[in-house]
Amino acid sequence: MKIAITGGTGLIGSAITKLLLSKNHEVYILTRSDKKSDHPKLRYVPWLGNESTPEYELQGIDAFINLAGESINGRWTDEKKKKIMDSRMKATDEVLRILSELPEKPSVLVNASAVGYYGTSEQEHFTERSTPKNENFLSEVARLWEQKASHANELGIRTVFARFGVILSEKGGALSQMALPYKFFAGGRIGSGRQWVSWIHLEDAARLIEFCLQPGIEGPVNVTAPYPVQNSDFGKELGETLGRPHWLPAPSFAIKSLLGEMSVLVLEGQHAYPEKAIKKGFTYQYPRAQEALENLLK
Repeated sequence: MKIAITGGTGLIGSAITKLLLSKNHEVYILTRSDKKSDHPKLRYVPWLGNESTPEYELQGIDAFINLAGESINGRWTDEKKKKIMDSRMKATDEVLRILSELPEKPSVLVNASAVGYYGTSEQEHFTERSTPKNENFLSEVARLWEQKASHANELGIRTVFARFGVILSEKGGALSQMALPYKFFAGGRIGSGRQWVSWIHLEDAARLIEFCLQPGIEGPVNVTAPYPVQNSDFGKELGETLGRPHWLPAPSFAIKSLLGEMSVLVLEGQHAYPEKAIKKGFTYQYPRAQEALENLLK
């Protein structure tokens, strides 16, 4: 297959690209940087420039994966929140423009989203059939992003909304930040410890995105492992894996003071179950947190 990816140099995009190339797919990464590839199956295509016309280099693509958007990490000032929202809307508008210009449309668009779509809850268990429990900034971003990307359906393109959970990876991402206090013997529950962590190993996330390229999968897909865990339990398993104690709690008021509105990422959560992936027959390499942590940290 010929597959185009925006955000292909980020944490998730790099893992997906590596996987696709290992299976002999042709990958076209849309980028604003002037990069060159020495891999025969990988090409970098300029986009979002004043004169960029990537549609001319993307003739005959079979699938499009849109991961582009400002990182949600960093204090959520009004300016940061605007960048988070606007970057996703702008990139997706350009993806839709490119798709509309292609004489032969790809069969599928996989557009990134997040389990934050559901809002937060300690009691509710969410599947792709669930409606949001409440709304915050992240749920608004996810809802509007999916709404924008859904216009691909009007072009006759099957559209998948990949609702990512917390990505666990060996380098970068959330796990290194979670593990740091434990490495200094200062790990413990965060806030109440009851908030759910809907996580997934980076390798499984990449494999599940590739899985979504096949016919018969459309609409929202929770890109999460089948066994979410509560924060306190996740911390215990993390400490056990590292051989460190799980004993020093971080109170909610301290986290809110440090992170501001962004504290919702660690103080609140949602139990997002990947019902669609399970029903469609996707097999996880790391279904449980302990297995993922041992693979990544030992």
